[in-house]
Order: sequence, then C-alpha cells, then structure tokens
Amino acid sequence: MRKYDVQDSDADDLVQEVLLAVSKDLGKFDHAGQPGAFRGWLKAILVNRLRKFWRARDRRPQARGDSDIDARLARLEDPSSEMSLIWNREHDQYVLRQLLAQAEPHFASSTWTAFCRVALDGAKPDVVAEEMGISLNAVCLAKSRVLRRLRQESEGLIESSSGFFAKR
Repeated sequence: MRKYDVQDSDADDLVQEVLLAVSKDLGKFDHAGQPGAFRGWLKAILVNRLRKFWRARDRRPQARGDSDIDARLARLEDPSSEMSLIWNREHDQYVLRQLLAQAEPHFASSTWTAFCRVALDGAKPDVVAEEMGISLNAVCLAKSRVLRRLRQESEGLIESSSGFFAKR
C-alpha cells in the first residue's frame, strides 16, 4: 500500500474493505475457465477500494514527481503494465506458497525432500538421488507425484505462464 501513499493504519482498513467486498461478492464471481480470473477480479476490487479511499478523504497524496495516484492505479489496471505484471507474479508466488504448505503433509518426508531439492532448489535429479541414497527413478517419481497434486490443487489459481507447473 505504500506505493499508493497509504499509511499503515489506513492500509489495515483498506485490507478489511477488500476482504469484506470479496466475501460479499464471491458468490457472484464467475471464473469462466480463464487463467488468472480470480487474481484479476481481486485486483479490480483493490483498485476500486483505493479510488474510493481517496475520494472519501477528498485528498490526494502530496506531489512527488511521478506519485500521481490516478496514473498508478491506471497502470495497475492495465494488464500489460509492469505494475500489473508484478501484481500477477506476487499473487502467483503467494498462492504457490500456500499450495506447497497444503500439499506437504500428504507426502512422505523423503518424497517431499526429493521434490523440493529438484523442483524448488533446481538440483539435478541424479545429484539428489545420490545425496538421499535413493534411486534416480524414486526422485523423478517424487517430483512427478507432487507436481501432479499441485497442478490439481492449483487449477485456475496460477497461470501456466508462471512456469512452475510446466511439464519438464
């Protein structure tokens, strides 16, 4: 919220307003099978709440060169803008962290460790197999099983363009 010249106390209020709007209108949300639909819907709610925040207070942030709030909100709304791409990336990273936390308890620790070393740390499967004292096949199966579960759980939440769930 600092990007929008919102103080911490006001940011807490805005977060509550966004959450209230989401809980109130969630039943009306239509995913329509489009990747990133929820993320875009959530972003639109945030932009609207920020505009409402500034109108209600009938004030603007102090001029600081390029700090014009309307221009920044317009960039956030523009799906091809750098600010919008940052929003998308941060959203997907947050969702991925939550999915990983939910998935972990469903796997044996050796399966999870092999998956993390290969998929998250970028280690080569043969190196992980040697480190863990398991077969190369076991490492590849661990990665495959965890990714399959994560793909199922994340369908529609994370765009395939994020690259994490690409079949490798």
